[in-house]
Amino acid sequence: MGASGGEPRGTATGFSFVAAPLGPPDRPGDRRLRPVAPGYENVRAWVSATGAAVALFDVDGEIVSDDVCLVDPRHDTVTVSPAPGTRRSYRPFTLAAPGRGPHEAPMGCLPADLDQDGAQDLVVYYWGRSPSLFTRVPGTPPSGAAFRHRDLTRKPEIWNTAAAAAGDFDGDGRLDLVFGNYFPDGVRVLDDSRDRGDAVMPGSLSNAGDGGLDRLYLGRGDGAFDAAAEAFDEVGGTGWTLALGVQDLDGDGRPELYVVNDFGPDRLLVNESEPGEIRFRQASGTRYPTTPRSAVLGEDSFRGRGVAFTDLNADGAPDVLVGNTSEPGGAYERGLAFVSRPDEPVADGLHDGEAPYDDHAEELGLSRAGWSWDVKAADFDNDGGDEVMYATGFVRGGTDRLARLREAAMSNDLAVSDPALWPGVRAGDDLAGHDANGFLTRDAQGRYVDVAGPAGVGADTVSRAFAVGDVDDDGRLDFAVANQWAASALYRNHGVTAPFVGLRLRLPAGRCGGVTGGITGTATSTTTGAVTDGVPGTATSAVTNGAPGTATGAVTGAVTGGVPSTATGAVADGSSAFPGSSSTGRLVRPGPASARPPLTRPAVGAAARVRLPGGVTLARQLYPSGGHNGVSAPELLFGLGDDAEGGPVPVELSWRDACGVPRAASISLEPGWHHLLLTDGGVAEMERP
Repeated sequence: MGASGGEPRGTATGFSFVAAPLGPPDRPGDRRLRPVAPGYENVRAWVSATGAAVALFDVDGEIVSDDVCLVDPRHDTVTVSPAPGTRRSYRPFTLAAPGRGPHEAPMGCLPADLDQDGAQDLVVYYWGRSPSLFTRVPGTPPSGAAFRHRDLTRKPEIWNTAAAAAGDFDGDGRLDLVFGNYFPDGVRVLDDSRDRGDAVMPGSLSNAGDGGLDRLYLGRGDGAFDAAAEAFDEVGGTGWTLALGVQDLDGDGRPELYVVNDFGPDRLLVNESEPGEIRFRQASGTRYPTTPRSAVLGEDSFRGRGVAFTDLNADGAPDVLVGNTSEPGGAYERGLAFVSRPDEPVADGLHDGEAPYDDHAEELGLSRAGWSWDVKAADFDNDGGDEVMYATGFVRGGTDRLARLREAAMSNDLAVSDPALWPGVRAGDDLAGHDANGFLTRDAQGRYVDVAGPAGVGADTVSRAFAVGDVDDDGRLDFAVANQWAASALYRNHGVTAPFVGLRLRLPAGRCGGVTGGITGTATSTTTGAVTDGVPGTATSAVTNGAPGTATGAVTGAVTGGVPSTATGAVADGSSAFPGSSSTGRLVRPGPASARPPLTRPAVGAAARVRLPGGVTLARQLYPSGGHNGVSAPELLFGLGDDAEGGPVPVELSWRDACGVPRAASISLEPGWHHLLLTDGGVAEMERP
């Protein structure tokens, strides 16, 4: 989720969250450390510090993301369950790869419709093996038997994956997968039967390029993937990667990739790919005479752990937030907030290798978030501006070892590649283990202030990941937090909020040129005038994956009465429509009430812009995955603020269809949640369950 553009207001006092447990409660005797290879015994607690992950998604095609996929390191389980407090009622179940060994541990769970059949599948990635694909069998009740397993690779390999994300990187209309790996390939980190000589650590604390190989796999659209073997050859594909950020920064409909590395510089990879061929160009920021080198995008030497996108300067374009280890008394490596430069179009510089962003974290109050991991930005009070959350903490224990860590951070790089020479991090040691997660909102002066305590979300736990979404469909964003070596939680939002426009953007199920089974109905559009009960307009030929023919989506809901829908052509300023996009600009008439609900999938990569009466533009993109192992619901929420005038709000949409053809539309929507089907012939409002 990206953010955008509301004016800062006074520090919020209206935030209120109520926690509900996710997964089993803590029990005496629960493990707190992993078995590790003998060579890592000296840093066992350090190696054991990752593995908690969480995702919000929909397990059975009802669109609202009220299901949770939780990775719990206490038991090395991947569990799918109903979100607490919702109307879901199935029994939680676990997913495990056949033949998974005791020295392999899951690190994350990524929901995505891998075969484009309208059902959410799950990608599970690990330390100790290559990822698994769990494909959902449509029409079956939620259970472990409703998912079919296959390996991503032809046969399992030894990867140590710490982050994953999905997006259409080559613009062919099919989802691709990218994986960030930490330890080098082939290293059995968790195998306590291995020889001590197998253990490796980074060759530098600030410029290590000897970690795992990042990988990108191109989707075929049928659930299978092909390795883009040379995707990172020109941009340095080996590092100690802990997070991935996916966002279209130049407005061409292809997402850029921000790679967050531990022990070395992050990388902003500009996407210059074409269908079937991945090409990235690395872009870096500019260093001014007063700029510390590590505050320059692409040149930082910090221990990066998280990334998110939000609009910090109200220009309608995403800026970049990076979480680091800004721990007082330890390794103070400040958080980063790369803000786009005023009056300098981002796209002009990126393809020349210049990233027109400067760090403003200190002045924004975002530089000192503690030992942070996942970062998320979302509007929790619907005021039009995002709050920022940091998952914090490293190793929890009773003996503070930060002084040792500070000493190690100043050591010679020649001494750090051998884990036996590291300061010991063992059972009972503590490294920032009592940080509270950060929940920051913007005050009247434009600085972010931490209100986690008053909001009820400042628990004293070691956390790794967040997943944001409106699980109870009440117009207030909730969030799940994955905790390391402790019970996780879902925080339900009970705070005071303002009006909003919410978008759950969907594409028809099916592949380019294929058939979307069971979808019926006719498409009708209007090009002028208001949309009323009768919805004026003429019947238009429906489009099936780019080919004229019968309608592929029965629209079973009513378009809000009195909402004007005018065909306006391409988006006025061109900033949210992709170059060469085809403009539809139509709301489609509902189909017969008896029509079967259409099979749909999240429109990953779609972009939306909402224009408020005061001239403020709010912009977001639908990339649910990204950061460090937290996957949010596939939905976009735009807070309208307390001064909202009521009535319909202009919304500009852009997306790629199943064939990769860019599309755009301008419509108007009343406040509230909208389930919109993005078709080749228009934008249809779907009936809500």
